[in-house]
Amino acid sequence: MGTTARRGPYICGLDAAIDVISGKWKVLILWELHAHGTRRFAELRRGLPGVSEKMLIQHLREMEDDSLIHREVYPQVPPKVEYSLTEDGVSLNRALEPLGTWGTARADRIGAGKAGI
Repeated sequence: MGTTARRGPYICGLDAAIDVISGKWKVLILWELHAHGTRRFAELRRGLPGVSEKMLIQHLREMEDDSLIHREVYPQVPPKVEYSLTEDGVSLNRALEPLGTWGTARADRIGAGKAGI
């Protein structure tokens, strides 16, 4: 695992949780891996329209450092790398489900709808 500056101290549990999911794309990466299982980099990028390659790489590294995802590198040519959820990633997704339900209800209430993905 790499080194990350995010290690507290935290004011409360929400502070610690938000620390690991900060950034627009992290919860969407979690959702994509939950919905589709193991994915390669290009598959993740296609599943998340609007994310830049640089931002996706940065978030994937941070999420690996935080033990939310597993990165498997296969020794072959061309290189093959796959990403999947760890137990922590699965449990975080479960914890985020009520927030997603709340967000869907809010989007419906304000007429925001869903992005065309």
